[in-house]
Amino acid sequence: MKLAVYNVENLFDRAKAMNLASWDEGRPVLEKFAELNQLLGEIDYTPADKSRMVALMRELGLEKSDTGPFVILRRNRGGLLRRPRPGGIVIEANGRADWVGSLELRYEPVNEHAMRNTARVMIDIQADVLGVVEAESRPVLSAFNTEILPALGGEAFRHVMLIDGNDERGIDVGLMSRDGYPIGTMRSHVDDRLPNGQPVFSRDCPEFEVTTPSGNRLLVLVNHLKSKGYGGMAASNAKRKAQAERIAQIYKSLIDNGETNVAIIGDFNDTPASAPLAPLLDETDLKDIFEHPAFDDGGWPGTYGLCNASNKIDYILLSPGLFDRVQSGGVFRKGMWPGSRPRRWDAYAEVKRPADAGSDHAALWAEIDI
Repeated sequence: MKLAVYNVENLFDRAKAMNLASWDEGRPVLEKFAELNQLLGEIDYTPADKSRMVALMRELGLEKSDTGPFVILRRNRGGLLRRPRPGGIVIEANGRADWVGSLELRYEPVNEHAMRNTARVMIDIQADVLGVVEAESRPVLSAFNTEILPALGGEAFRHVMLIDGNDERGIDVGLMSRDGYPIGTMRSHVDDRLPNGQPVFSRDCPEFEVTTPSGNRLLVLVNHLKSKGYGGMAASNAKRKAQAERIAQIYKSLIDNGETNVAIIGDFNDTPASAPLAPLLDETDLKDIFEHPAFDDGGWPGTYGLCNASNKIDYILLSPGLFDRVQSGGVFRKGMWPGSRPRRWDAYAEVKRPADAGSDHAALWAEIDI
């Protein structure tokens, strides 16, 4: 069985703020969006809340219209605000119950070459079980599977599953598997909470039960942990550490209940020696596929960007029972921008510039005798 994981960075559509030339341009927009969304969700609006809402709406381009360059304010019923003729914004609602609507990100199509190169990676790694990170939704993932993969000469996966998570940007995690590898019981952790009542997982930590043709059972947990680039560093590290601690608890519970074949895969947004990932990497018996003697890193230690050691952020972690059955493994980078001076690896001919890359992430794979 070949197990793989790939951060596809959206398939058809991506939030406009995430499609800007650099993360430094998009991050302020996403942070203001998150802050305004939180304020709009408060039960009661204080004068300070209203003042801050107005400031954020102006910064997001909503002063004259409910449609800004990166966000849309949908007002279905009730009176959230008014815009006087002289200009400006006045918040009239006194709390969330006074109006019906939502604040949403605006989306735009993904670069066509990038979309096709994403599909080429999914085809060429020839995975039996593929964990997918940053997919918009199950209908989108299913459509990509049945429409785009066959159009490029690939075979569609037999099973496609994705559970909507906590992220409002349409970047969820899911699983795809071939005929003979049915997805059985699924368990979501979308409602796991921190002591302060906030969700543990930025997206989710779904457990997927997969049965192999030989009748063995495999549990795959797909993850996308808190990024470093969105929010303050201390808060981001604390969130990522809490997520790693919870995943470790889930894993230990599975092992205590007799499970032996467990894989935890995904984009963890941090390096192996980082303190936030220590509860998962140092305090469990999980093994990183990079540590297996039969694993080939392709000459570069990382999995993101130009694949330096500081960009080793994608993982396939295996329980000892699975790790001992690994026959081979590797990093698939043909869909990534290889750099230009010099080109670091062979890429698809269609990857002529960074925007054409299927993803900034490599796909990881492991061939396991199970």
